[in-house]
Amino acid sequence: MSLRFSELDGADIGVWGAGAEIGSFAAQTARRLPGARIAVVALDGDPGEDVRAKLGVPGARVVTGTEVTAALGSCDVVVRSPGVPTHRPELCELRAAGTPVTTATALWLAERDGQRVIGVTGTKGKSTTAALVAHLARASGQAVGLAGNIGAPALDLLDRPPTELAVVELSSYQVADLQTGPEVAVLTNLFREHTDWHGSEEAYRRDKLRLLGLPGVRAAVLGAREQQVADAVRPDAARIFYGQPGGWNAGPDGIAWRGEVVVPAAELPLRGEHNALNVCAALTALAAAGIATPPLPDALRDFKALAHRLEVVVERDRVMWVDDSISTTPESTLAALASFADREIVLLGGGQDRGQDYEALGRALAARGAAVIGLPSTGPRLVAAARRAGVPTTRAIEADGMEQAIVHARPLAGPGTTILLSPAAPSYDNYRNFQERGALFQALARSVAERRTHNTRRERPQ
Repeated sequence: MSLRFSELDGADIGVWGAGAEIGSFAAQTARRLPGARIAVVALDGDPGEDVRAKLGVPGARVVTGTEVTAALGSCDVVVRSPGVPTHRPELCELRAAGTPVTTATALWLAERDGQRVIGVTGTKGKSTTAALVAHLARASGQAVGLAGNIGAPALDLLDRPPTELAVVELSSYQVADLQTGPEVAVLTNLFREHTDWHGSEEAYRRDKLRLLGLPGVRAAVLGAREQQVADAVRPDAARIFYGQPGGWNAGPDGIAWRGEVVVPAAELPLRGEHNALNVCAALTALAAAGIATPPLPDALRDFKALAHRLEVVVERDRVMWVDDSISTTPESTLAALASFADREIVLLGGGQDRGQDYEALGRALAARGAAVIGLPSTGPRLVAAARRAGVPTTRAIEADGMEQAIVHARPLAGPGTTILLSPAAPSYDNYRNFQERGALFQALARSVAERRTHNTRRERPQ
């Protein structure tokens, strides 16, 4: 049975973590549940700053290490941060003892019974698709709240009318123990990812696909390439596919509805077939939610790409620097390469090791005649795969960090080249997150481009 946020009034609550979602939960609890109190804050490491002040819970007990299970066990309910894996022994022990464990997102979805909610998940493309759904819904005259990984924590939407459309991006970390699903569930794609958090590729797939079978789901929106997951959809929910001729589809000419081009390729706001399919997913989700299609292509003209997703940083001397730091799987990097089919490529790739298989990416690099610079920690494996596929050693080079990678990359880039940061790996081995990695690349790219422009001006005859 789903636990609602409003049912926590009067409860002693334990929270595990102190991130944005837990911060939102603490703030909403203080505002809306006068009889509830956060009694315990559990953390994995040294709290550092005063988390009591940060969360606004001055009387809470802060625990770490071996104290966590006993302290949380004294609470009526435990609200975990999405970063705390559901299968941790401490949480398993709490559940076995009868202590409910949930998330702030789950509490909000239960409060709404999933109604008027479009939930978007997938290995890649979920942020862009969620943003597109919200953007197109507004263009159709809807008031929309956008939340989840991409925007405000879901509980912040309690401040908006429950009849208003809500679009929520849902990570596998949030889906893993949801009990109520959104009215419309969107799955963009499903690749190998986050095996360290979920424990295995099979567990990741299972946790991701849970969304499609949850109570409350009335329609599941799936890519045509994901038809093999249709059995995960609850029996009484509609299965609606995009990316095939009978519905919204993407092709060389643009986006078509039942075979007729509606958005010409030249008017798409995002580069690449995968992004065209994200637009198709968004349009299909709107229809599934009973929302009229806005005027196209006009409704897409002012949509802006999200940061660190095939983001053009600077272009000088016909060399384009592109930040795709969000790409943390080989599959997403392959999609990034395909997005620049008309340009030479120097790829910067590599990051945290999650057992990635780089053989297909290496073959794609060789087939394109691309160069590759390997970043720590998986960069050497990517470079080795590229060399095995036929990329010359002079164009498949290891670097000890982003700065050295930029130094190696620029001499390999002639006019018409894209220097592409698309790492095919997460960032956590050397950076706080993919945003920090992308920001460093952007700063270095602009510095190199501006320095070359300045030098060119100095060398020009007077």
